[in-house]
Amino acid sequence: MRNRVDSLGRTGETIFDGPRYRQGRENDNSMNTGRFGNRYFENLNAEEEIPGRHRWVDLAQHEYNISQVPPEWHSWISHIRKEPPTEDGVMQKMTPAWKAPYYENLTGTRGAYRPYNTVAPKINAWKPQISSRSAGNQQ
Repeated sequence: MRNRVDSLGRTGETIFDGPRYRQGRENDNSMNTGRFGNRYFENLNAEEEIPGRHRWVDLAQHEYNISQVPPEWHSWISHIRKEPPTEDGVMQKMTPAWKAPYYENLTGTRGAYRPYNTVAPKINAWKPQISSRSAGNQQ
C-alpha cells in the first residue's frame, strides 16, 4: 500500500512540476532514446505504479509540447502497442519509403509556416503626398 501512496504522490507532483518529476529515479528502466532526444521509460513493478501509469517520457526540450513525441512512441505510451517501436517488427516494417519524416508542431514559434501572400491588399494605408517648396513660390 505504501508504494501506491508514493505513486499517488508522484502523480500530484506531475501537476506542479511537469514531465521532469521522474528524473533520477534509480528503479526505472530506460527503454530507449528517441529521434528528438526524448528518453522513454517503463516500470514493470506493479506494486510501485498505478495501473496505466508505468510508461512515460522525459522530454529533451524545456518547452513541453505533446507534439514532441513521435506517433510511434505515442502509440506505445498510450498502450496501443505492447512493444516499443525499437522492438516491434511490425512497426519497423510499416514505414513506407514515401512517408515524410515527422516534425513537431511549430505553431507559435519562429519556425511556424507563414504563407507568402500574392494578393493585393484590400485596404491601402494613406500616404501623404509632400511636395517640395520651390524658391520661386515664396512671398
